[in-house]
Amino acid sequence: MGVDLWLLQALNGFAALWDGFEDTFEFLANEAQLMFVALLAVVFLARGKYASVRARHGVVAAGLSALLGLAIAHLISGSWDRPRPYEAHGDIQLFVAPSGDPSFPSDHATAAFAIAFALFLRSRRVGLVALAMAAAVSVSRVAVGVHYPSDVAAGALIGAVAALALWMPPARRLLHGIADRLSDLYERLGGVASRQLLRRSSLSP
Repeated sequence: MGVDLWLLQALNGFAALWDGFEDTFEFLANEAQLMFVALLAVVFLARGKYASVRARHGVVAAGLSALLGLAIAHLISGSWDRPRPYEAHGDIQLFVAPSGDPSFPSDHATAAFAIAFALFLRSRRVGLVALAMAAAVSVSRVAVGVHYPSDVAAGALIGAVAALALWMPPARRLLHGIADRLSDLYERLGGVASRQLLRRSSLSP
């Protein structure tokens, strides 16, 4: 607990001293889900030269990896009801709404790193962006007082294991097949929409 608590106090104290960083940490801690949803949507919906088959494979795998990781995390938290840092230590300031869930492991870190590793295994460029986002979210969850560093480290490990489990050949082939079918459907719908727009523009005076 020594190093774990020291890192928590250092990050939490830093956030308390600097309003600009506190606001940034709060935003990252609260809006992680929207950030990753936006990233996955942009990656999957990209067309033309920005489209990537591997990245789209990663989007489908990322969603299922996050679900698998969260299921594992909930099993662990159900067996160890670790108090949140702001509950266990009077000197830890809470900068976001309190949570009634156990502290260990971090659901946010689990889902974020499951998504990031699933993307990284299939598209290095997109995966590096997602890993940076996951790291930022995890640090912020510690800084705002809702997790210990070990909570987010465990979440990162669980997320990585979940992503690797779905990287195994049988699961990978299934997920990539689903992603390919979704991509084909999206491209066909996009093509129909584009033709409709061109037709309307040609008929307009």
